Amino acid sequence: MTIAEVLREAAQKLSSTSDTARLDAEILMAHALGKSRSDMLLMHMKDEAPDGFEALLGRRVAREPVAYITGVQEFYGREFRVTPDVLIPRGDSESVVEAALSRVPNPTQILDLGAGSGALLLTLLAETKASGLGIDQSFRAIDVANANAEKLGVADRAQLCVADWSVPGWSESLGLYDLIISNPPYVESDASLDLDVREFEPATALFAGEEGLDDYQRIIPQLRCLLTPDGIAVLEIGAEQASDVSSIAENEGFNVETTRDLAGRDRALILT
Repeated sequence: MTIAEVLREAAQKLSSTSDTARLDAEILMAHALGKSRSDMLLMHMKDEAPDGFEALLGRRVAREPVAYITGVQEFYGREFRVTPDVLIPRGDSESVVEAALSRVPNPTQILDLGAGSGALLLTLLAETKASGLGIDQSFRAIDVANANAEKLGVADRAQLCVADWSVPGWSESLGLYDLIISNPPYVESDASLDLDVREFEPATALFAGEEGLDDYQRIIPQLRCLLTPDGIAVLEIGAEQASDVSSIAENEGFNVETTRDLAGRDRALILT
């Protein structure tokens, strides 16, 4: 069968479990071919479908995210390596980068709390001349972030290490930063999530107690001792959390501004 024919069948198989069935099928087919999706669509649709595609399709039918199957995800125009040890970078999080750059267009030192794949920190390093430190409690996540730093050519300005902000003394030797960013766990423990997320993405990077606020309550009181006098913090939040997280921050003496993502949902808080 030709690639065009196989793609039609694959999109049909995925239609009951994916809102982007045709796109998923095309990305997986391009991955199986070792070609870009655009090259495949322009030049290879009449070619015979590769043998490895059916195995990739079977993983997606079982709800495994496309990014984990291909091992890559685009973020802010750059390709990041991802594994099941890190959350998949999402377009919504690009609003954190935008908010940070709008307030601190030329940062010198950036701290990322909960670096994961490194998407936030490494994007900011690639967009500026800053240096940065990213921490994560997962050794495997730090391995992924280090690989991405090398891939993006910012490894000389990126330090990535294991640390846990719930452990006393974790920040004693970190120094001061004019920009702190964080996409901490913020999902309620009993939240209804798509199987793609709940069954495949790392729970420790998703869930933060019954109200999804546990990590904000740990992080925010510690920010002042990590910020320069004029420094700011930008925190990603869930779409319904602006009021609750703002209250935590205001109780710690911060002024808070809410910014929205492209869908118009509250997505980032700027703390000054």
